[in-house]
Amino acid sequence: MTLRRTPLAAALFSIGTVSLAVSLPAWAQTAAPSGTETAPQKAPSAAPATASQATPHDTGALPTVQVNDAVDKNTFQVETSTVGAKAPTALRDIPQAVTVIDRALIDSQGVTSFQDALRNAPGVTIGGAEGGSIGNNVNLRGFSARTDIYLDGFRDRGQYYRDTFDLEAIEVLYGPSSMLFGRGSTGGVINQVSKQAQLAPVSEVSAQVGTNDRYRTTVDIDRALSDTAAFRINAFGQSVGSTRDEMRNKDYGVAPTVKFGIGTPTTVTLSALIQHNRDMPDYGVPPVNGHPAPVDKGTFYGLTDDRTIQDVQIVSARIDHRFSDSLQLRNQTQYSHYVTDARETGPSAVLTGPLPTSTALTHGNFTTLPLSSLFVRIGSHDRVISDQSLYNNTDLISKFVTGPLHHELITGVELGHDSYSNQATSRSNLPITPLLDPIYTSTPANSTTTIGNYANAGANSLAAYANDTISIGEHWKVVAGLRWDRYQAHILNTISLPGYASQTNNYTSVRTGVIWQPTEEQSYYASYGTSFNPSLETLTVTNGQQNLPPESNRSYEIGGKWDVLDGNLSINSSLFQINKTNARTAVSTGVYELDGNIRVNGFQTGASGRITKNWLVFAGYTYLDAEIVEAADGTQGNTPANVPRNTVTLWTTYQPLQHWEIGGGVNYMSSRYVANNNLVSVGGFARWDATVAYLQKKYDLRLNLLNLTNKYYYDSLIPSDGGRAVPAIGRTVLLTGTYRF
Repeated sequence: MTLRRTPLAAALFSIGTVSLAVSLPAWAQTAAPSGTETAPQKAPSAAPATASQATPHDTGALPTVQVNDAVDKNTFQVETSTVGAKAPTALRDIPQAVTVIDRALIDSQGVTSFQDALRNAPGVTIGGAEGGSIGNNVNLRGFSARTDIYLDGFRDRGQYYRDTFDLEAIEVLYGPSSMLFGRGSTGGVINQVSKQAQLAPVSEVSAQVGTNDRYRTTVDIDRALSDTAAFRINAFGQSVGSTRDEMRNKDYGVAPTVKFGIGTPTTVTLSALIQHNRDMPDYGVPPVNGHPAPVDKGTFYGLTDDRTIQDVQIVSARIDHRFSDSLQLRNQTQYSHYVTDARETGPSAVLTGPLPTSTALTHGNFTTLPLSSLFVRIGSHDRVISDQSLYNNTDLISKFVTGPLHHELITGVELGHDSYSNQATSRSNLPITPLLDPIYTSTPANSTTTIGNYANAGANSLAAYANDTISIGEHWKVVAGLRWDRYQAHILNTISLPGYASQTNNYTSVRTGVIWQPTEEQSYYASYGTSFNPSLETLTVTNGQQNLPPESNRSYEIGGKWDVLDGNLSINSSLFQINKTNARTAVSTGVYELDGNIRVNGFQTGASGRITKNWLVFAGYTYLDAEIVEAADGTQGNTPANVPRNTVTLWTTYQPLQHWEIGGGVNYMSSRYVANNNLVSVGGFARWDATVAYLQKKYDLRLNLLNLTNKYYYDSLIPSDGGRAVPAIGRTVLLTGTYRF
């Protein structure tokens, strides 16, 4: 394959290929020996898939997400996604960076949690339970994405710990994207792609056992109900321990879906997700002398009767109708209900003595005292949270021609309602425990519970949008989108301030991109996008911020995407800048203004697919230069919390013999600050994993070794209470058996 080069093309291609070579270990940069081929090589790339071409049937409704439908599903390589255009679109036609973590990669790594799967997406960092938030708290390119997690294109704003048992893929779209998704999406959005009912039968049972008393089983059954209808059900149950003391999670879930009209002009899809979690909360360790306290990685500062109970019910209905190959209509409705009942404790302060009146350290907890003379005050974080959402989307997808221009136009309307309540309580007379050797105990008998603030909030949203992909001749495309949002929210507090607040925000978001595709194997783009963050975006508010207009964000990005090695390996590279030019900043106690400025400059590159017929790779690298350019709270010039300068992800597998697979990889992250004040930091780390598998048509046996070197590093960061850090798991062995019938 010969690629035509231009100065821009040569520069971006060189950056992408050099980064890939640096990311791979030395042994992986040599040609692999030939072995028995177990999967066909991908044919050279065809013409880009359009919204109508990417459907699974010649005549049928447009699916929510159709990932990699034309590619061997054991290559880690994905060609299409909906996350960048609200309809199946070739990645080369999306003028932004996109990472898709497919099912093959998830299974190869033995990944079971949403959080662990996201380690494959460079630029993603994890936050812990913070303030009124529980569940998956994710940062993307330096900005919080807690309310930017989606399930099949719908906002999945509930505060729960997500699982991968019913997911076909996870899509990460980088950069502000309010034109596609509405409020939020400063650093990007994350879309979970559910497994869909299909006519081809599926019968799969999997069991996993591991060190530290880890047990898990999953079931995936799909059956055709007729020539045009199918039913599928996924389920899981697990009891999972950890190298962290007292950590034990007991969870289960079921996800049924039924589809009617498969292969016909009209399809109806009904689906649900029901999940129950009973997990042990982990608030990590407190800082001492500007870093997490140097205690054993298993050290736990909570109480043994802590627990987080979460119940999730999500139901959705979808109707797709194809009038013709050039005109389709889609209507979707989703109702979600999330309840969290949390009794949680964690380190709230480091004391210089064992008494409640002992001096508490502050500002990074710097001290010359020996660690053996320090103590930890335990504080409670108890609350009952209820979230509900009801959304309806209607999209009209049309293709038409105006003179020399070919259009693929998506127009739509979105209606939504969210409600939120949070009843806080607190426990008194909780223990003070030694820093180095904490006492593991339950809530003391003399502890009393006090009812705290009750917050009740709601929001109504209305949006109209249009996104047009215009093809100009054979090699050029222009993407232009416009969205108008009306977001009306209110909150009522019984104790906390403000007692009552309401906002109505009207905002217009834009998105534009220019794409040049000199050949089918090359695509270069430049894009611009905006997003907005209302003060009541999460249906919570800090007093003093309730009367402020939304924060605004702008993104600039240039990049390239290539298919090399006869289309078997996809490479991408991009340079970007995100500006939040009116960030909320405290000018005095309880007084905020939109005078802040946060800027993130960065570079991202990645590769996925097949290097040889038996050698697969998934790799990514992100460089983030983040700075609080302006702030009135003393943080000007600092690096934003939980933003590493460098992140690397690599996973590669090789089949030396028929039926056998070996592989491994590394996750690297440089040092991060726990909070914007830059007083506490955690060091960088490199975690190595490995796998070996025996693969048969009817069954698989896979051994995964996590954190091979037993590296002591910190996984998630929590800015409050002086800045806490949660140690990651130590060396863990998993054995998974999968049987197909």
